[in-house]
Amino acid sequence: MGCLLSSARNDGDAQDEAQLVLPIVVFFPGLRSPSQTIDFSGRLGGLASPHSIQQLLACQSHVITLTLAVEEEATSRATKQSSGWKSATQHDGNNVADLQQALADYLLVLLSLAKEDSKLVHSVAFAWKNQEDSQLETSISDVHYEVLSVLHAMAVLGLFQANLLLASTGYQATTSEERTKRAIDIFLKVSGILECAMKFIIPEFSQESRAKLPVDLKEDVLHALSMQALGQVVEIQLGLAIDNMKATLAVKRRLACEQVKYLQKAHENLSALNAGGLWGGKHCLFVNWKLAEAKAAAFYFHGLILDEGSEDGTHAKAVLCLKTANGYLKESQKLSQSFCSASPTTRPAPVWGAMKYLSERIPREFSSKARSYRDVVHREKPLSQVPELPDFPLSLHPEEFKLPQKIDDLKPLD
Repeated sequence: MGCLLSSARNDGDAQDEAQLVLPIVVFFPGLRSPSQTIDFSGRLGGLASPHSIQQLLACQSHVITLTLAVEEEATSRATKQSSGWKSATQHDGNNVADLQQALADYLLVLLSLAKEDSKLVHSVAFAWKNQEDSQLETSISDVHYEVLSVLHAMAVLGLFQANLLLASTGYQATTSEERTKRAIDIFLKVSGILECAMKFIIPEFSQESRAKLPVDLKEDVLHALSMQALGQVVEIQLGLAIDNMKATLAVKRRLACEQVKYLQKAHENLSALNAGGLWGGKHCLFVNWKLAEAKAAAFYFHGLILDEGSEDGTHAKAVLCLKTANGYLKESQKLSQSFCSASPTTRPAPVWGAMKYLSERIPREFSSKARSYRDVVHREKPLSQVPELPDFPLSLHPEEFKLPQKIDDLKPLD
């Protein structure tokens, strides 16, 4: 994730960690790009038309050039922080939008090429590297690897754009409401891109090729990113509901419970893969941090609703829920610190959205209810287990992303 926002290492000190300039409220993994331009003419001559080969080379070269431009500008900004966030985010946004379009153009050419002749699918060894570690690259002779890599890059750039929108409060001309809406749209599209990759591209790989995929393209990681994106949409919705005086406790509890389920899925995916590497551990910390926040919110609202009941043991259950919420809140704060200190180190994120409200309300409400109901809870039957959260069906789904058939089918993320 540091490739887009990392500050440069200090000269002469190889032990210095990369540090991100902007705070991270949306996790995005390292940006991947083609390792180098390929001699398509020599490898595809006689299999594809000269026009197709020329298009392929031009599109790939454009992607490489723009990727380097995004990285160089981000690095330059990191060493000149006095230039201010407003200018930096505007410039990065333009570069990222250009790179998004270049990737979309390249995707169309790749899909068209694969349809020309089945022999083309395995004729070229496509090589990509993660910009966080340029020494490591993965080369696979399968055009589907190139397609999957392009889709992944589009998704990563979308998450980067969402982070710029949500982490730059006070530094952009657009209103908070406009940025929030754009971030939600991007999250849904990112999730759709990743779901498309898992449904239509990964099944095309042979078992041998699938085993060669780098960890950041493994299906479990793609699904974790997709669930993370949906979970962060619900996180935004919960914040909006808290700000809306007409929103009921039931609505807020449902949103918090749904957020828990999305992030729990992401956590399970990453745990199953045992994701490691330069950014895998940081991704796990981010998901665990957001999951703890979601559980804190869910148990808080569940406790308030239970407190409105009149059945025996209700107040004891309510206090136990609030105690659990307070515990998850403390855990989330520790995980946030661990996330920031994990490599590449990042600036502490501002408390925003739902947690800006809940970080104050949860401890206060727990302390108040515990004192008020001390005698009542003592008389009620002691509880050995924390009340379970309601199991609501998930209502949010990715925005469908269809592989383009022609240029008009391509839509930008933002």
